[in-house]
Amino acid sequence: MTVPIYRINRQTFKLSEDLTAAVKTSLEAWQREDKVRRLWARDASLWTGTEEGNWLGWLEITEDQLTHLQRFKSIAEEVKNAGFSHALLLGMGGSSLCPEVMKMTFGKLTGYPELLVLDSTDPAQIQTFESKIDLASTLFIVSSKSGSTLEPNIFKQYFFEQVKRVVGEKEAGNRFIAITDPGSKLQQMAENDGFRHIFFGVPSIGGRYSALSDFGMIPSAIMGVDVAKFLSRTEDMVLACKPSVPIEENPGVVLGTILGVLAKRGYDKVTLITSPGIYDLGAWLEQLLAESTGKEGKGLIPVDRESLGPPEVYGRDRIFVYIRLESAPDESQDRAIDRLEQAGRPVVRISVDEIYDLGEEFFRWEMATAVAGSILGINPFNQPDVEASKVETRKLTAEYEQTGALPPEIPILEEGNLRLFTDEKNARALKKAVGSDSSLVAYFKAHLNRLQANDYFAVLAYVEMNEVHEKLLQSLRHAVRDAKGVATCLGFGPRFLHSTGQVYKGGPNRGVFLQITCEDAVDLPVPGQKYTFGVVKAAQARGDFQVLTERDRRALRVHLGKEVKADLVKLETAIRQALV
Repeated sequence: MTVPIYRINRQTFKLSEDLTAAVKTSLEAWQREDKVRRLWARDASLWTGTEEGNWLGWLEITEDQLTHLQRFKSIAEEVKNAGFSHALLLGMGGSSLCPEVMKMTFGKLTGYPELLVLDSTDPAQIQTFESKIDLASTLFIVSSKSGSTLEPNIFKQYFFEQVKRVVGEKEAGNRFIAITDPGSKLQQMAENDGFRHIFFGVPSIGGRYSALSDFGMIPSAIMGVDVAKFLSRTEDMVLACKPSVPIEENPGVVLGTILGVLAKRGYDKVTLITSPGIYDLGAWLEQLLAESTGKEGKGLIPVDRESLGPPEVYGRDRIFVYIRLESAPDESQDRAIDRLEQAGRPVVRISVDEIYDLGEEFFRWEMATAVAGSILGINPFNQPDVEASKVETRKLTAEYEQTGALPPEIPILEEGNLRLFTDEKNARALKKAVGSDSSLVAYFKAHLNRLQANDYFAVLAYVEMNEVHEKLLQSLRHAVRDAKGVATCLGFGPRFLHSTGQVYKGGPNRGVFLQITCEDAVDLPVPGQKYTFGVVKAAQARGDFQVLTERDRRALRVHLGKEVKADLVKLETAIRQALV
């Protein structure tokens, strides 16, 4: 079935007869009950009837931005003429993922600063980014909707001090801009420190829906993207999703209906396949889907950057969404998707003509997520379990400020450099399963044997996000997928806390989790605090794990030594042995 909208990225889908009929029935109900018009009218009764109507500012943001284009041109020219070599964005979640997608998609544009995005408290990661830039010729973009998010604030503290040492206190503020909501603590800080500019978000747009607001578009302009062209094309998708469009031709509503209807029938693992040229779009979609829908025991589980396999390695809980870049397709992906479709697996295909059409996908998926949330019966605009992890992290960092130490921990197993930790309930279950064989491989085997049909396996890695580590962790996740036939996820901490962390804790209790932490070979101070970046990362990992176990999740933590690469090799080897 094809959704025949012109001038926008084409969308088709192929489902079984019963699923196609269920989607058609749902669309007819939406038409009959005038739900698309009600959505555009911000009718909270489409969801839980609480505060949803206050969070729909993203519906009109593109039109608003198109009437205020001069400021994008102005900041782009100003930064270009100032001769900045780099722009380093300091943010998390909704304030960092869209800029990262734009950077990874458009690359370095001639004459403009290269955009880099830092969203990790891992000291090695911060050090790596600092080594890539010249502090004196870098523009720092501190991006936080609330202005009180821990990570952007401590990034700012660190780099502001570093820049002051190089250019002096008087000049430091001129190398910083802020993007935040009006009246936030970040606005006050930026004014006090003499930031070059302050740009404002829209209070009625939540972080993960903010791609087309200044949180996404100001960094895009700074790196040299033609924002006017980008938004103009996006507006075509906005118009295609309006109530005046026949519902079966409304691309956002059709996609959202497919996702919502299939999730209620057990197809809740949304497997994202993106062409290499737009591969990072999956990271943005992960946050949008997981944080919006993963609550009250319901939710869509996004599966990003899992390599395509033959149909037989997949369970019957998958829906595949193939986002194909028409200007640079991957033929091996085409063939694999064809095989999945021929095998009767649910497949949605989206064709993106070229990279300037990416904004259409931001809006299509925001609309689809809102629609799917309505069908699932949840509020797609809050994130209660993300807040729970933040609370636990604050408790731990506050304790460190008072005592100079985090609470002691006792491992359930030590083998070489690797140590295992978990809560009492998980420890009892694992100990019973391993019996007298108290080895690392035995514990991993026991943990992985907890995976059942329609479960998923998630690797939560609080280590530096780099090519070497990612390759090893990808190998590990695929070994589990192929041996157990389950969906697998890979997230680097703490960034995933502001993304998939919500569905892991608030969504269906179908996850088996392996958290990975490490000793930090290097650490960096947080100016004005006793705690360091390494302590913050450790507190975030512990807070994350505590909330997982409080939610009765099957979770195990493995702690590595300082030689992270070598210990990841040992870990991957042990996992493979456990799967035999």
